[in-house]
Amino acid sequence: MTKKQERARARRRWEKQQARQSQRQSDRARLQRLVAVVGVVVVVLGIVGVLAVTVGRGDGGGGDTPGSDNTPATVVAGCQPPPSPLGTKAELTLPDATTARGKVFDATIATNCGDIVVRLDGTKAPQAVASFLQLARESYWKDSPCHRLTTAESLKVLQCGDPTGTGQGGPGYGFGVENAPQDGAYPRGTLAMARTQDPKEGNGGQFFIVYGDSSLPDPDGYTVFGTVTSGLDIVDRVAAEGVAPNTSSPDDGSPAAPISILSVAVTEEKS
Repeated sequence: MTKKQERARARRRWEKQQARQSQRQSDRARLQRLVAVVGVVVVVLGIVGVLAVTVGRGDGGGGDTPGSDNTPATVVAGCQPPPSPLGTKAELTLPDATTARGKVFDATIATNCGDIVVRLDGTKAPQAVASFLQLARESYWKDSPCHRLTTAESLKVLQCGDPTGTGQGGPGYGFGVENAPQDGAYPRGTLAMARTQDPKEGNGGQFFIVYGDSSLPDPDGYTVFGTVTSGLDIVDRVAAEGVAPNTSSPDDGSPAAPISILSVAVTEEKS
């Protein structure tokens, strides 16, 4: 083999080596680009996953309310979404009835649907009014749901006053029935105490607003301690939406349109 042929052979061998090296460099660069792309995809998917979890959970926290079937509540015109109940477990002492005896008070019940104003009669129901004054002063009803609505032909009431929203809460004391109608008739606009089956100790912090003439033929009756002077149209709007579908009775249960007491302010009428 001549020297010229050897040089040509060496050149071809070198060119092949250079081509293989170039190919390896090209393959390495392609692999690096692929790894980078995969890394970006993983990061993006991670961000999307975090966002999905955050949006799904939301900022409300707290979970479902008792008895909820996850059906969105109806918010009627003029109402704001109700606050979460505080679930107050008060242990108060029964106030002296003389603090209200012979006096008349005006109370503004601020709700998420507007103000309901009631006049309290301390002459006919001094113990109930004294209790109402104390619970208002202690902010006992702050953010408490009106937990029961009845829409039957003979019974049309909205029941409120339990901070837990379950109908089982009380202020830690009880008292007896006062000023109960002998005929069992409760006209529209009546403000009366709800109670347990015990007429001597069954009154506490729960009360009901009568939005349609009603009959409660209980021999012991229910304490009538005031009347609604304005805002009864708010109760009418809530009642028009009926009872929530997740209740056992179609005419007795939690309101489909939620209404909650935000605060209660009371002033004494001066003669």
